[in-house]
Amino acid sequence: MRTRGRRQRLLVGLVAFVVSAAVTAIAAATSTPGGSSKTFARTLSSPSPASASPSAAAQRAPLRIGLSYADTLTWMSDQELAKGLNDAVTLGASWIRVDLSWNDIQPDGPGEFEWHRFDRVVKAADARHLKVLATIGYTPQWAREASCRTDQSCPPADPAAFAAFARDAAQRYGPMGVHTWEIWNEPNLPYWAPAPDPAAYTTLLRASTRAIRSADPQAFLLLGGLAAVATDPATHYVSQTSFLEAVCRLGANKLVDAISYHPYTYPYLPSATTSFGTAFQRISSTKDNLMEILDRYGTPDLPIWITETGAPTDGPRSAADGTHIPAGASHVTESWQASIARDTIPAAAANPHVAAVFWFSDRDSGTPAQRQQRSLFYGLREYDGTAKPAFAALKQSIAAYERRAPR
Repeated sequence: MRTRGRRQRLLVGLVAFVVSAAVTAIAAATSTPGGSSKTFARTLSSPSPASASPSAAAQRAPLRIGLSYADTLTWMSDQELAKGLNDAVTLGASWIRVDLSWNDIQPDGPGEFEWHRFDRVVKAADARHLKVLATIGYTPQWAREASCRTDQSCPPADPAAFAAFARDAAQRYGPMGVHTWEIWNEPNLPYWAPAPDPAAYTTLLRASTRAIRSADPQAFLLLGGLAAVATDPATHYVSQTSFLEAVCRLGANKLVDAISYHPYTYPYLPSATTSFGTAFQRISSTKDNLMEILDRYGTPDLPIWITETGAPTDGPRSAADGTHIPAGASHVTESWQASIARDTIPAAAANPHVAAVFWFSDRDSGTPAQRQQRSLFYGLREYDGTAKPAFAALKQSIAAYERRAPR
């Protein structure tokens, strides 16, 4: 129980801070004086990029659709765990993404394992025919560098120790049907504390992929999910493209089966096209995009897995409602979140490079009294379990996709 609240606040809080900063920059770039934005309204109905043609999308394998829970399911009661996973089934998702935190499993030392909580998640998912994408990361205190002991986002002092844990996890969960692994979360942010380090991350990735495949030859491995941000030395952010190029230069793209990416586009629709390029556009449509880098480094067919995307519905300031961006907007209205949810599946399906998309998240982790922390409100449900309009919108969108998906 020791990590649940802190982990959730850290994970969701940093994602929202990143996206909020991007929103503020977007608003400044696109708004007319007084805070309204004609450019914003115009781009909402723009078509998908030409490179992501529907005909190309129709020729590929069906899109994998999932719900991302971070490090919440592990700590739930059996009843709450059932409710959370039943939501994925009700939505029509076939995958879940959940953290397998090293810090949760071996908090007290290398000789002690606490697998039982994650065992419950895997078994409950399997009972519902849900596939599991496990994000492996987060270092227990005993395994961190001495200079970085206060944050579970600190990388391990010895990559071989992390790789050994990864091997143990694959040995345990491969026979239980878990073969898909994401190595770390957002290593281009200070989730690799205190600052991103492409070389160190590639070293960890190389050791981990080798270890997992030694235990499970069927393993499908993803690069740690890249946050869609601009490079900012003051906050230690490295853009997704700069980080990807740096690790590709070291051979990381040859170690994995897919690239994981977190393109939060709010307050814009995922399908919107803009002059500055939304996070979805940066997959393959802008001058500086992920696929161009992968092509340049010899892996043009490496797929993109969108393992997080979504939008918060509460925060400390005003909300964008789909017609303009109020000055300082920190979140979106519930109706606009529903529009974003409805648009996410077709936008992902329209890009032939995208193989999977996961919505973040299932339920808010805060109450309205905590609206100063907008990071707590990405859920399809309120804190008390009440469904937001986005729940039905995403369900309808998934059903519509499934009716026409390639078989």
